[in-house]
Amino acid sequence: MLRRRPAVAGAFYAGRKEDLTKQIEECFLSSIGPRALPSEGWGSKNPPALVSPHAGYMYSGPVAAHGFLLLKTYRRPESVVVIGPNHYGMGTIVSIYPEGVWTTPLGEVPIDVKLGEELVKVSDVFYVDEKSHAKEHSIEVQVPFLQYIYGSFQFLPICINDQSMETCVEVGRAVGEVVKDRNVLLVASTDFTHYEPHEKVLEKDKKALEKIAKLDVEGLYREIEMYDITMCGYGAVAALLTAAKILGGREAKVLKHATSGDTSGDYDSVVGYASCLIELG
Repeated sequence: MLRRRPAVAGAFYAGRKEDLTKQIEECFLSSIGPRALPSEGWGSKNPPALVSPHAGYMYSGPVAAHGFLLLKTYRRPESVVVIGPNHYGMGTIVSIYPEGVWTTPLGEVPIDVKLGEELVKVSDVFYVDEKSHAKEHSIEVQVPFLQYIYGSFQFLPICINDQSMETCVEVGRAVGEVVKDRNVLLVASTDFTHYEPHEKVLEKDKKALEKIAKLDVEGLYREIEMYDITMCGYGAVAALLTAAKILGGREAKVLKHATSGDTSGDYDSVVGYASCLIELG
C-alpha cells in the first residue's frame, strides 16, 4: 500500500498533532480569520465547492479558515476532491494519486480509488502516478483542515501540471460528470498575486476574483494574461469553476480576501489569498 508522507509538515504547518490542532484553532480564531470555531452537528445541504489558499498556515491559514468553518453547515461528504497546481513540474500533465493513504500529524486519509478509476475511464487527460504528488504542497496543506473538520474521510488528490484552459476545462468537465448526483466536496487550491506591494496585490486579485465570482473561466484567463496576475493555481480554479457549473453552481461568494502582509505586518512584498464558496445544486 502506498503511503504518501507529508512534504511540508513542520514548515508550512506544525509537525506535531497537538501543535497542529492548536495552530488550526488559532487560524479560526484569528482577527484575519472568522473569529469562531466550527459548530457542532451538520447541515442538510450537499457540500459546496471551495477555493482555498495553500501557503504556510501562519500566512494564509486564517483566510482558509473562512471556507472550512462553513463546511459544518453542510452534510458530511462521502468523498473530497482536492485539485491543486504542480509547483515543481514533476510527473504527468494531470495526476491522480493511485491508492493507499496520505499521512499528516493528524493521522491517515485514504485515497478514493474508485472515484479515481472512474475519472480515468471518462477522460484521457488523467494519469495515475505518485511522483507528481511527492513534493507538492498545494493539496497537502488542505488536508489537516479537512481532518480537523471531518475527522475520517476519503479523498482524491488531482495535481495539475498543464494549466492551459483546454486541459483544465476538461479536468473540470470530467470531475463534474463523475460526481454529479453524489455527495462530494470540491476544493481548488491556489494563492493569488505574488510578491508585489499590498495595494497592488489587492488591485490585481480583485480582477481575478470578479471573474471567479461569475464562474467565468475564459474571463479569468483573460484577466490573468492582461494584468500579469501571478496566481499559481489558476488552472485548478478553472477546473473547479467548470465542474461547479455542471453541478448547478451559479456564482462564487468571496468569503475573505487578504494578503500575507495582514498576518506578517510587512506590506512591501506580499502574496494574496482568498477563500471562496460556491453553492452547488
